[in-house]
This record gives sequence, structure tokens and C-alpha cells, in this order.
Amino acid sequence: MPIARPTSLDDAVAVLADDPAADVLAGGTDAMVEISFDHRRPRHVLALRRIDELRQVTTTSLGVRIGAMVTYGQIERDHATLLPGLAMASRTVGSPQIRNAGTIGGNLGTASPAGDALPWLLAMDAEVELASVRGTRRLPVAAFVTGPKRTARADDELIVAVHVPAMEGPQHTAKLGPRNAMVISVACTAVVLDTAARQVRIGMGAVGPTPLRAPDAEAAAAEAIDWDALRADGTAIAAFGQACAAAASPIDDHRSTAEYRRHAVGVLASRSLTRCLAA
Repeated sequence: MPIARPTSLDDAVAVLADDPAADVLAGGTDAMVEISFDHRRPRHVLALRRIDELRQVTTTSLGVRIGAMVTYGQIERDHATLLPGLAMASRTVGSPQIRNAGTIGGNLGTASPAGDALPWLLAMDAEVELASVRGTRRLPVAAFVTGPKRTARADDELIVAVHVPAMEGPQHTAKLGPRNAMVISVACTAVVLDTAARQVRIGMGAVGPTPLRAPDAEAAAAEAIDWDALRADGTAIAAFGQACAAAASPIDDHRSTAEYRRHAVGVLASRSLTRCLAA
């Protein structure tokens, strides 16, 4: 099995142009599980670990650009102030070894409905940057993730970064599973209060075929919040959770029933909003 190990982005996209069917390897935390269980048999691997330009986090007046090979460990250790909600989500991903290997780009590329970073990226209206020999393009996360483990990435494209707009206000993420970490989410949420725009944003994971927003819940909560004092009464917070639960589209599987997931995501949404308001 040939393995390409390019050291530049130009070389990496050239590899995919020559063989669009090559398996792209980022952190490998999902790929190695599938290979071990014989669910995947790569014919040609494109390994991205040596491309330094994919490991950078840069800031501009418009927001933050996170390279696709930035790991959860990097976010957790080095960028918690810059990306507080993503850092919270990163702390619950696997073990320290997994967090030092797993990448933000890999989480996007895998496109699991339970992907830990995806609810926060969705709530932040983040955009995915894709590159090929044909050029670059950007897609909102909501348009990029098209279904369970399906994305809008063309075969000859690489995920090179995710762009997160600048946003002021408290953020909180929450995850439910048999344990706090080293577990796939039964339900997870990311709540962001955009204090400048006076908007409430939520991303929900593991309760639909893709990460979900809840526009009606967001709008009602924004109306109920006293933005000058950053306060809301308990009734409005409970209603927010109920509206988020109503917007979910969960399924029954071996980890949970749909009914439990719907209840859980509503509770997590209410708790996350409460903690944002208390920040």
C-alpha cells in the first residue's frame, strides 16, 4: 500500500489530483478503528502530518482560521481563551493520546452526527476551506456536512482550514454519555451568546443525521434575554430547552433511544444557556 507523505499543501493536492480515490489520513483516530475492524481497506494513503501550514491557528480582524491538522490537544492547551467553546468540547474528546492525534479537519471530514467539534462550529457559523489543484473554495459547515459521514468535499479536494468569525459573548458546550470523556456522545450541545448582535446560537449533535440548529428556539430565547444585564428568567430558559428538543430529529440505536436523546438535548440546551448567562 503506497503512502504519500507530502510536506506542502501544493504537493498534497497534487497527489489527490493524480489519485482522487486516495484515503486522506489526518489524525487517524477514526480511520484506524475502521481498518482494524476491516471496514476499510485503503489502496493508497495520503498522510498530512508533515504539512506544517495545516497546523497553524491565525487571527484576523474577521475571526480565526484554524488549520485542518490542528489537534484537540492544541486547542485545549494553547487556544482556550481565543476559542473557549471549542476548548470545552475538546476536553471531552477521548483520552489525552486521542486529543493529541485527533484533528479539527478530521472531525469535519468524518462528519459523524456525534462529532464533538461540529455543534460549536455550526453555532459559530464557521466555514470550511477546501483546496485542490483547481483552486480554493469555502462552504458553511451547515452546507459542508450533508449526511451521516457524508460531506460536500469533492474527491480531489482537501480540507485545509475552518474559518470562525469573531464573536463576543459567553459560550458553553455540554456532552452526555456514559462517561464525561472517552465516549461517543448520546447528545451534545454548544450554546453561544452573540452579545453584539443580541443573538442566541445553538448547535446540537447526535440528535439528527447532521448537526442541527434550532432557529425558533434561538429567536425566542433572544427575545426573552435582558441583554444589558445578560439575564433571563427560568421559564424562558426551560422553554428554550423544550424548543431545542422539539427541533431535534434523533434515532433509536444501540447507545440510546430517540426519546431519551430528545429529552437529553433539551436538558443540555437549558443548562448550557444557564451557564452562559451566569458567566
